[in-house]
Amino acid sequence: MANSKWVCRVLAEVALVAAISVLRVALGDTNPSDVQALGSMYTSMNNPSQLTGWKSSGGDPCGEAWKGIACEGPAVVAIRLSGLGLSGNMGYLLANLMSVTTLDVSANSIRDSIPYQLPPNLTTLNLAGNNLTGGLPYSISSMTRLNYLNVSRNSLSQSLIDMFSNLRNISSMDFSFNNFSGDFPNSFSSLSNLSTLNVARNNFSGWIPKELTSIPNFIYDGNSFDNRPAPPPPPYGPPPPGRSPTHCSTPGSRSPPSSGGKSSSGNEKEGLGTGAIIGIIAASSVILLGVIAAFVFCIRSRKKKDGAGGSSGSVVSSSVMHEHIGNTIASLTDEKIPPADILMVERVQGRNGSMSKVISPVTATSYTVASLQSATNSFSQEHLIGEGSVGRVYKAEFSSGKVMAVKKIDNAALSLQDEDTFMEAVTNMSRLRHPNIVSVVGYCAEHGQHLLVSEYIANGNLHDMLHFVDDSSKSLSWNARVKVALGTARALEYLHEVCLPPVVHRNLKSANILLDDEFNPRLSDCGVAALTPNTERTVSSQVVGSFGYSAPEFALSGIYTVKSDVYSFGVVMLELLTCRKPLDSSRARSEQSLVRWATPQLHDIDALAKMVDPSLNCMYPAKSLSRFADIIALCVQPEPEFRPPMSEVVQALVRLMQRTSAVKRRPSDDAAFGYKTPDYDALEMSFCRPHADQFSYTNGHSVNLRTQ
Repeated sequence: MANSKWVCRVLAEVALVAAISVLRVALGDTNPSDVQALGSMYTSMNNPSQLTGWKSSGGDPCGEAWKGIACEGPAVVAIRLSGLGLSGNMGYLLANLMSVTTLDVSANSIRDSIPYQLPPNLTTLNLAGNNLTGGLPYSISSMTRLNYLNVSRNSLSQSLIDMFSNLRNISSMDFSFNNFSGDFPNSFSSLSNLSTLNVARNNFSGWIPKELTSIPNFIYDGNSFDNRPAPPPPPYGPPPPGRSPTHCSTPGSRSPPSSGGKSSSGNEKEGLGTGAIIGIIAASSVILLGVIAAFVFCIRSRKKKDGAGGSSGSVVSSSVMHEHIGNTIASLTDEKIPPADILMVERVQGRNGSMSKVISPVTATSYTVASLQSATNSFSQEHLIGEGSVGRVYKAEFSSGKVMAVKKIDNAALSLQDEDTFMEAVTNMSRLRHPNIVSVVGYCAEHGQHLLVSEYIANGNLHDMLHFVDDSSKSLSWNARVKVALGTARALEYLHEVCLPPVVHRNLKSANILLDDEFNPRLSDCGVAALTPNTERTVSSQVVGSFGYSAPEFALSGIYTVKSDVYSFGVVMLELLTCRKPLDSSRARSEQSLVRWATPQLHDIDALAKMVDPSLNCMYPAKSLSRFADIIALCVQPEPEFRPPMSEVVQALVRLMQRTSAVKRRPSDDAAFGYKTPDYDALEMSFCRPHADQFSYTNGHSVNLRTQ
C-alpha cells in the first residue's frame, strides 16, 4: 500500500512539473541561459539606460519585451541594437545564446576585441561601425549557417587566417576600413555563394586570387596588392563536412528554431509561432493523458488488499523510483548539448593493433633553414630576445620587411622520435587563435632542425616590465595590471574550456606573457608542452613549469593539469600585485617564496596595504584591491579541487574591471603607465589609510567568484 502511495505521489509530481513547464512556455518565460547571457551583455555595456527593460540579472526578455530582443516562444532568436550609442563590450556569455540567428550591434561605440565565443548558429552578424580591436575570432569558422558578415569601420588588425571554408552559405562579407594585413585566405576562393566582398581600405598585400574577380561586387581599393601574376596556390583540402578545421571552437551547437515562427518576410515574430502553439497543444494532451493514467492507477491500487507492500524493501524501491524520476526531470529541464568532437589531429588504433596517425593539412607556412638563418644573422647573439622552455627565441627580420620571432628548438629536450610528432604539434599550435595568444604562423623542419615562427611582440614580456624597469614613472598602472590579468585569464579560459581536448599550458609565468603596443597581454608557448617527453613524471623545470610557479601537486607527483595552470596564474597575479619575484633568494628567508609569504596576508587589511607594489603610490581603488586579493587566494590554494575554473576567474576580473572603470579618475589613468596625480578621491583610490568598512574578507575556500 505504501508503495502505491509513493508511486501516486511521484506520478502527480511528474504531471505537475510537466504542466508548469508547458505553462512557462505558453506564458513566454525566457530560457535561463538566454537571460544569463543578456544580463552579462547588459552589465558589460555599463548598464545603458537606452536598453529599456533590460536587467543585469533575472527578468524575462521575451515576456517583458526588452528593447531590441525578438523571441520565438521562450528562446531569444534576434538581438538588434544598432545605433543606440552603446559602449563597453559585448560580454563573455554570448555562446549561451544557442537560438540567436541575428546579432546586430552596429553603429555604436563598443570597444575591446570581438568575443571569441559568439552565438554559434548565427545567420547574420553585423558589428560594423564600432571601436573593436584585435582580430576575427576563430569561432566564426564553425558558423556554417552564416549568410551575412559585416565588421567594417572598426580598428581590427592582424591577418585573416584561413578559416572560411565551412561558410558555404555566406553571400556577403565586409571587412572594409580596418587594419587587416597579410595575404588573402585561400578559402575565400571556395565560397561559391559569395556575391559581395568588400576589403577596401586595409593593409592587405600579396596577390588577389583570380577566382575572386568573378564575384559580382568585389571592392578592394586602398590596399597594397601585387599586380604581378599570382603563383600557383598551395595544395588545399577543405576539412570534411561538419568538422571544424581546428580543435578550438565554441563548445557545442544546437539547431536554431525552425522557420515556422517567422513571417513571410523572414522577420521573427515576437510571440508564439504556429509550430509552438501546436507543440503546446500536443504536450498538454500528453500531460492530460498522464494525469488520467495516474488517477486510474491510484484508484486501482487502493482497491487492492494490504500485502507485503509495507516492507522496507518496497519503501526503498519506491524511494529509488522517486529519485530516478526526479533526476530524469532535472536532466530534461537542464539539458546541455555536449561539445562537438572537433579534434584536428587524432591517434587511432590500426587493425593490427599498431598506432597510426591522422593528421590534418598543416596551414602554417613552411620556412627553409637558410631563410631563417638569413633573417636572424645566423642566429646571432644580437638577435637573441629570450629563452623559452624548449629553446632560444630570436628576432627575425626578413627582406620583405616582416619581423617575426623564431624559436630554435633544442632537440635534446624533446621527444622527436619521428617527424610526425613535430608536425602534429605545429598543426595544433598554428590553429590556436585568440587575441591574447601569440600566433604560431610558420615552422621549419629540415636538416635535423626544428623551428617555430610566430608573430613578433615588440614590447617585451611582463617579467621584464615588472622587475627590470628602473624608471618608476613607467611602472604599470593599476588598471593596466588588471587588464593584463584579465587578458591572460581569457587566454587560459580559451585553452582550458574552449579547446577540445583542453590544452594545458604547463609553463605559465610572467616571462611567457608578452605585451603588445597597447599593453594587451599575449600568452606565448601555448601548445609547446606537446613537444616534450611524457611529462607526468618529469620534474625538470626547463621542460615543464618553473620553480616558484609550479603547483604543489606537480612537485609531489609530477602530475600537471588545468588546475595547475590556475595555480601558476595566481602566482602571476601576485607578481602584478606586489612586483616581487616568485622566488627571490636575495630576500630574508621568510620572504623568499612569494606564495608562502603573501598567502597568509591576503586577508589582513593592514598587511595587504604593505604588500602592494610601492611604485603604484596608492593609485588604485581600495575595494578593487581587496577583490584582486580574493581571486589570488582562491587560485593558489594547495588543493587543486578548490581552485576555480578559469571561466569563473574571467567573470570575477570582468566585474572587478567594470567597478574600477566606474571610479572617478583622470583620463591619463587609462594608459598602461600610471602617472601619479594627487586629485583622486581619497577614500576610493587610496589604500594608505584603510577603513575597516571598505573590505569584506572571507576564507579562500568559501569565496564564490560568481557572486563577487
